[in-house]
Amino acid sequence: MSKPFLSVIIPAYNEAKRLPLTLIDIDKYLSSAEFSSEILVVSDGSSDETVDIVRRFQGIIKNLRLVDNKENHGKGWVVRQGMRDAKGNWRLFTDADNSTSVDQVEKMIPFFKEGYDVIIGSRAARGAKLHPPQPWYRQILGKGGNLFIQLFAVRGIWDTQCGFKCFSEESAEKIFSIAKIDRWGFDVEALVLARELGYKIKEIPVMWVNDTRSTVGMGAYFSTLLEVVKIRWWLLNKRYTLPAKK
Repeated sequence: MSKPFLSVIIPAYNEAKRLPLTLIDIDKYLSSAEFSSEILVVSDGSSDETVDIVRRFQGIIKNLRLVDNKENHGKGWVVRQGMRDAKGNWRLFTDADNSTSVDQVEKMIPFFKEGYDVIIGSRAARGAKLHPPQPWYRQILGKGGNLFIQLFAVRGIWDTQCGFKCFSEESAEKIFSIAKIDRWGFDVEALVLARELGYKIKEIPVMWVNDTRSTVGMGAYFSTLLEVVKIRWWLLNKRYTLPAKK
């Protein structure tokens, strides 16, 4: 396969129920797109039929690849792995629940041409649409958490946790070769490192569908905040091996 324009990376842990429709939706869009692409599913030690489903779909979806990790490492770990294993000029990771449809990448493409290196989907940017909205308590936690993240890590970015982020080949290789966070704080770390390396970041509004079957527990919020503190400490103590800025 020649080098694809876009790689779509899907981290998956026990996603046998939700992944089939997500793969069908992504393939439907990419098959009609004017650019070349690949889909890379990275299983994070799934114990259900996630891997078997991807293998069956490989017979009908062109350029669908699978990375089958036998052990669970965390979402940050497998996104990092997928970003470095991907072949595309642009590398988008999106959640297996299809909360943000892949067609939202069309909003990103103009910014590829304007010199941005990292373009991230946002549920908080003007023009974003949420259907249905998250429960009130998650909204409060999310807004409070974002203020904390802006204070300690990345000022000016209003939604660091939306699972729809795209990186240029160069930025992906550099950022994810030095990233350390294996679990929920990896989004923040990637944006912090992008800033440290001098990459241009653009936050764009997206359509986001709230999946009420989400398995992400409340503990993930607090784990993320602890990891944000850790990221800040690592930066201050020069624990990241940073290459020369862009």
